[in-house]
Amino acid sequence: MLHDFFAFDFLRNTFYTGLLIGLIAPLLGTFIVVRRLSLLADALSHVTLAGIAFGLFLEKKTAVSFITPMYGGMFFSVAGSIFIEKLRGLYKAYQEIAIPIILSGGVGLSVIFISLANGFNTDLFNYLFGSVSAVSYNDFLSILGIAVVVVILIVLFYKELVVLSFDEEHASISGIHAKRIHLLFIILTALVIAASMRIVGVLLVSALMTLPVAASMRIAKSFKQTVFFSVIFGELAVMIGLVSGYYFSIPPGGTIVIASIIMLLTVIGYKSFQKNWLKAGNKQ
Repeated sequence: MLHDFFAFDFLRNTFYTGLLIGLIAPLLGTFIVVRRLSLLADALSHVTLAGIAFGLFLEKKTAVSFITPMYGGMFFSVAGSIFIEKLRGLYKAYQEIAIPIILSGGVGLSVIFISLANGFNTDLFNYLFGSVSAVSYNDFLSILGIAVVVVILIVLFYKELVVLSFDEEHASISGIHAKRIHLLFIILTALVIAASMRIVGVLLVSALMTLPVAASMRIAKSFKQTVFFSVIFGELAVMIGLVSGYYFSIPPGGTIVIASIIMLLTVIGYKSFQKNWLKAGNKQ
């Protein structure tokens, strides 16, 4: 079934990009879920959509060609992540309010720029829900660069991120530069969301960052196992989405999300069966 993905250059780009997204999205998603910042991905995805719409607007209405929708989405996403961090500093007692503020701003800007760019079209639809054929070689190289940076920084700051995820106050007392690490983390999240939009779609990428983690947490016995299983579930979901998207001519983003939900329900069902079976055995 994967023969076509290696026979055509554009599908090969999509396949390799999918593998990268299946790795880095759940990898960062593990830290996001543990820190109870699941809505952060939703907020940044809407800001990214505003950047995409802005890029489409520039392409259609001006002679500016170096700001593509993808790079526009990355810029807006990173800017949104920095604004979230600034707002968290202003509202120290109500830090979670920063997320809906940025989310609302992203939605508002998206509506404006989509209207200015003459509304919905095929390009915007692909960015919203993903596409099997929309990944160019340059896109692949950009996402490869982001993936390398994300993996390297996660490895370098793994201990700090783990401590910060479970106890931010203890991290600060221990001498860890909590604000700097968190800013770095949120910028990486923004870049991963922007990079994932070609495959999963900007409105569905948050699911790829949370659903595999939710499934992993039901069977993992440690944080490292949670990371490992999250990546496995993420890769499986992406591969299922790409293959089904190609052969059934549907956006892969929706299938990736459904595959992730099925995996989650399967794990929940397995753990429930295991628990009931053990109870029944103990009674006997």
